[in-house]
Amino acid sequence: MTDVSAEDGFVEHRRLIVAGTGIAGLTAAIYAARSNNDPLVLEGTEPGGQLTLTTEVDNFPGFPEGISGPELVNNMKEQAKRFGSEVKNGVVADVDDSERPFRVELTNGDVYTADALIAASGASARTLGIPGEDDLMGYGLSTCATCDGAFFRDQKIVVVGGGDAAMEEASFLTKFASTVYLVHRREEFRAEDYWIDRVMEQVDDGDIELMLNTEVTELHGSPEAGVETVTMVRHPEGHPTDRLDDSQTEEFEFDAGAVFYAIGHTPNTDYLENTGVRMDPEGYLKTNGGFEGGQTETDVPGIFGAGDVVDFHYQQAITAGGMGCKAAIDADDYLEGLDRSSPETAEPAAAESDD
Repeated sequence: MTDVSAEDGFVEHRRLIVAGTGIAGLTAAIYAARSNNDPLVLEGTEPGGQLTLTTEVDNFPGFPEGISGPELVNNMKEQAKRFGSEVKNGVVADVDDSERPFRVELTNGDVYTADALIAASGASARTLGIPGEDDLMGYGLSTCATCDGAFFRDQKIVVVGGGDAAMEEASFLTKFASTVYLVHRREEFRAEDYWIDRVMEQVDDGDIELMLNTEVTELHGSPEAGVETVTMVRHPEGHPTDRLDDSQTEEFEFDAGAVFYAIGHTPNTDYLENTGVRMDPEGYLKTNGGFEGGQTETDVPGIFGAGDVVDFHYQQAITAGGMGCKAAIDADDYLEGLDRSSPETAEPAAAESDD
């Protein structure tokens, strides 16, 4: 076995490493620390996860007046620390599961070994990369309709996308909006027929208006006022941003109270690509699931998945927290099994009696 401790960059061995400080990772850290598993929690590139982009969280149980996303995350982080979790800045670059303990290398060159790993590094919402995006994210621009839709009652809401997620979000937002405007860069949608049929019914009812062959190119507003107007371009053959010099491309301003992106998420699981952990084509982790223990186990014993690295459907803070709890309990069961099988923890044989 390779002596990892002799490597340049080696820091220390840890019983458990949690990758990610979103709701899933911090819940896992709280439970793991209370089980005396001394977790090292690595913050990753987006400390706190997507919830830090949400100004108000009104649907997390226990906060009748709501709570800001950053405040909720910071409270959970302090709670995890109180029970003994160590939180560090660090991004996992690679995990080597060919030997035990696991070798965990960070992007800064630091190397740890770990008996168990909980992958709770989340998924990053895809964005358009347009002007105004950074300033208005969480202030009228959102990537989660169920999180933020209720803040924009009776306003004109723009939804960007053409797949199942966009259709579902547009349909959901009709509960709140005066009108939902579904913006898609092509004439045809990529969504399943079920969602197209459902949205077309709402188009007929006047709740949704389609803006096809159209793209959003700039957002206007401020953190104080939120989104106020949206710059769009339109071309009869679609993909207008590829045809900006075409005389048929039309640029126009559109008044809106909110914009929701529904163009997909990218799970942050690259660091597990060289392991035996199974993933779907998009990079989401495959875990055992089921109704008994071990639901968060991956195909690699000792590696567990929780939150948006696994869940591409619900993607809610409360479901992520539940998965984080399960992952910590599953990891504790695994680590206890290691303890029982380790020669160092085996009980000494009873001394022979002189009688």
